[in-house]
Amino acid sequence: MKTEIKKIDGTKRELHIEVEGDIVNNKFDDVFKRIGQEAKVAGFRPGHVPRDVLEKHYSSQAHEQVLKELIPDVYNQAIEKEGLDVIELPNIYDVKLSRSNLVFKAAVEVTPDVKLGNYKGIKVEYKNIEVTPEEVKRRIDSLRESRKAQEADDNFARGLGYPGMVELEKAITQQVFLEKEGQQRHKIEETLIETLRKQSDFKLPESMVNRQLADLLRRAKLDLALKGIARDKIDGSEGELRKELEPQAHSQVRTYLVLAAVARKENIPLDDGMPAKVLEFLLKEANWQQLK
Repeated sequence: MKTEIKKIDGTKRELHIEVEGDIVNNKFDDVFKRIGQEAKVAGFRPGHVPRDVLEKHYSSQAHEQVLKELIPDVYNQAIEKEGLDVIELPNIYDVKLSRSNLVFKAAVEVTPDVKLGNYKGIKVEYKNIEVTPEEVKRRIDSLRESRKAQEADDNFARGLGYPGMVELEKAITQQVFLEKEGQQRHKIEETLIETLRKQSDFKLPESMVNRQLADLLRRAKLDLALKGIARDKIDGSEGELRKELEPQAHSQVRTYLVLAAVARKENIPLDDGMPAKVLEFLLKEANWQQLK
C-alpha cells in the first residue's frame, strides 16, 4: 500500500492511497465466490456458475461490492500507518478500481497539533475563606422574610428543622463557607484553563465545533420547550440562538483540545473523566499564592 499526505491547513489533510496486487485480486475472488453461491443464471445450478459467466452477468455488482468492502479496510490501514488522529468520517473521491489496482483520495480532518506552553507552575491566587456574622445575619433575615416570621428565635429555628438558633447559625455558616469555597475553586480552575488557552494558538476543527454547536442548540431548544415556548417560535429563533451559542461552542472545543493535549503528555486516559483528571493534575502542579 502506498500513501501520500498533503497538508491543507492546521486540521485538514488529503490522503492519496493506492493498493495493488493480491489484495485487490483476492477481494474480487472472494466477492465473486459469494455472488456465485446465490447467483441465478439460466443453465447453471447456484454455486456452479463459471467465473467468466459470473463476470459477464455480475461485473457491476462485484465492482460495487469490492469498493464497499475494500475502501474502508484500506483507509483504516492507511491512517493507522500514518498515525493520523482523524476526528471525522472521510470524504472519499477520485476512486479508480481495476482488477489489480485501487486508487482513491480521502479528505480528512485531524486533531490539531496543540503546542502547549509551560502548563506546570501556573500561578493561581487564593485567600483564606471567612464567613462574617453579617453574612449569616443576612441569610437568616432572608429566611425570616420569606417565611413571614416576626422574629428569628429558637422557635423559628425549630420550624426549619434545627434545635435552636445556635445550630441554625452554624449550619448557615457552613453553607456560606462551602459556597465561597466552590466559587474560589471555580475561579482557580478558570484561571488555569484561560492561561493554557492563551499560551496555545491552533486552528479549531470545524467538525468538532459544529457538533458542539449542534449539541448546545439542541439543549437550548429543549429548555425553551420546557418553559412552554411554542414550537414554531423556537424554530423561528434558531438562527439567533445559533449565532448566540457559536462563541460558546468555540470556547468549549478549544478548552477540550488544550486539556486533551496535557492529558496526552501526562499519559492521562482520554475518557469521559479526562477533563477532571487534568484539572486535578494542574492544581497539584500550580504555583499557589495566598492573597491577604
